[in-house]
Amino acid sequence: MTLSQQILQYLITGVTVGTIYALIGMGFNIIYNSTEIINFAQGEFVMLGGLLTVSSMRILHLPLPFAALVAVIGVALIGTLLNVAAIRPVKDPNPITLIIITIGASIFIRGVASLIWGKDPYPIPAFSGEDPIQFFGAVIQPQSLWVMGVALSIVLGFRQFFGKTITGKAMIASAFQPRAARLVGIDTRFMVLISFALSGLVGAVAGIVIAPMSMTQYDIGVMIGLKGFCAAIIGGLGHFWGVVIGGITLGILESLGAGLISSGYKDAIAFGILLLMLFFRPQGILGKTKGDRV
Repeated sequence: MTLSQQILQYLITGVTVGTIYALIGMGFNIIYNSTEIINFAQGEFVMLGGLLTVSSMRILHLPLPFAALVAVIGVALIGTLLNVAAIRPVKDPNPITLIIITIGASIFIRGVASLIWGKDPYPIPAFSGEDPIQFFGAVIQPQSLWVMGVALSIVLGFRQFFGKTITGKAMIASAFQPRAARLVGIDTRFMVLISFALSGLVGAVAGIVIAPMSMTQYDIGVMIGLKGFCAAIIGGLGHFWGVVIGGITLGILESLGAGLISSGYKDAIAFGILLLMLFFRPQGILGKTKGDRV
């Protein structure tokens, strides 16, 4: 393989990995858009999506599409349970307290998952075969196309949801001015509940589509959740096209760094980019500087 073909392969790999990060970052954006908090249990939603799919296939003997549907519904319900049991009871909540609660929830979910599924990785079959597609000397895995297609569909769907529907606009209003939202009749508690359910749904979908490429196990949510958070920060929290740009940028730089320098620098590159963004452009690539609220 020539150098140009190697670089093309790194770019393809980077776009695939970056799209995965973008999928996970969308879950962060959904909750941020309605609560302005960061849900650090998002990575565990991804993990649960894959493991519940595996269990539905092995125990209930469901075909993959139905097993995936069961997993998505199950993780959405877990997201609502997290909101009802851990977030809603907090009196006079502030973002720091709620973020700490989500970190605790992440640790708890991961511990329960290790007891239920153990520490072994589990595979999920590829959606449309594993024969690679040749592309100018590089190869594309068919599952990569599924990841990209699902991510694009979710971005377009949520752009429409938050920009065009009354419920989506009510969720944003609940985060921006919760008191004013309540005064005009918006049930802000219900909007937050919906956001956690949607975040669980997106996390589960991400876990299902990436499992054929990397398998799934109880602890995958830690690092992949942090990478999704990096994608959201780089692109701009709350901005759905921004998280796609941030995720793909991060994935490409990681892939090029691992291929051309050393794979040991992959994680360092990701968190180095995060620090640079926080220092020089904390609002992200597409985010805007917020003014004081009146």
